[in-house]
Amino acid sequence: MRAQFVLSETWIGLRRNLTMTIAVITTVAISLTLFGAGLLVNQQVAEMRNYWDQRITLTIYMCNDISPTSTCQENGAAGEGDREALEQQLESLNEVESFRYLTEAEAWQDFQERIGSSNEALAEAAQEGDIPDNYRVQLTDPNHYDAVRAAVDGADGVDSVSNDQRVLEQFFGLLEGLKWAALMVAGVQLAAAALLIGNTIRLSAYSRRRETGIMRLVGASNFYIQLPFLLEGAIAGFIGGLIASGFIVATRYTLLTRIEEWFQFDVALGAGALLYVIGVSMILGVLLCTVTSFLTLRRYLKV
Repeated sequence: MRAQFVLSETWIGLRRNLTMTIAVITTVAISLTLFGAGLLVNQQVAEMRNYWDQRITLTIYMCNDISPTSTCQENGAAGEGDREALEQQLESLNEVESFRYLTEAEAWQDFQERIGSSNEALAEAAQEGDIPDNYRVQLTDPNHYDAVRAAVDGADGVDSVSNDQRVLEQFFGLLEGLKWAALMVAGVQLAAAALLIGNTIRLSAYSRRRETGIMRLVGASNFYIQLPFLLEGAIAGFIGGLIASGFIVATRYTLLTRIEEWFQFDVALGAGALLYVIGVSMILGVLLCTVTSFLTLRRYLKV
């Protein structure tokens, strides 16, 4: 009987304040969608960074006959002795995990394989010999780039040193910016949702002040009186979370899938990561609405 009464009161409250309840659900859904999108982007960036940290190399280009730098023009193309000295230096560095030497032909072939599928015109324009022979150096930690570069830059036969990871930093910065922008907007929306919830619960409590007064007279506990209002908030948060879940799934399979296609590597977020984001978003929605309802009742419902 008590459960039936609580559910009945909850339904009455939702029906009486239907417009406000819909506004709360909509605001919660939008804010949780942005919050979930921010979490998804954060996890995607983490996966991509982990993927590239294991594959990004420092590339040491050797001098050849067409190298434009003054050092190469003065000293000529790198010889066997220059390469042996450089290899010994790389082997002595603790920051270097491994390295691989590519001849001009191998470097050109590697360029064709990497670029040919995405930019055929550029691949066709490159001729064998345009890309000098080079060393692909795998570091024990990507943060050791500066130390390794300082050790080999300027060595005999070395034309230039490049870090593949820095090419991606601008893109990662863009994703980080999108993540924080989504989270900031989500925070504003969540604050607006909290205000709407507070207003809705306050109006509901005011419209039922006679019923709550009677319940106090017959000895009902504070929790029993507050429970229907708390359930109103929890239900609104749960429905908003369900709607947000649909948009979060859509974000995963539209925006993030397109990013994966652009970079042509397999760093797709698994179902576990998606379910985690959905679960966190729904729990946040229910907690936000329930806690806001409780705080509002303590102020406006004198029990």
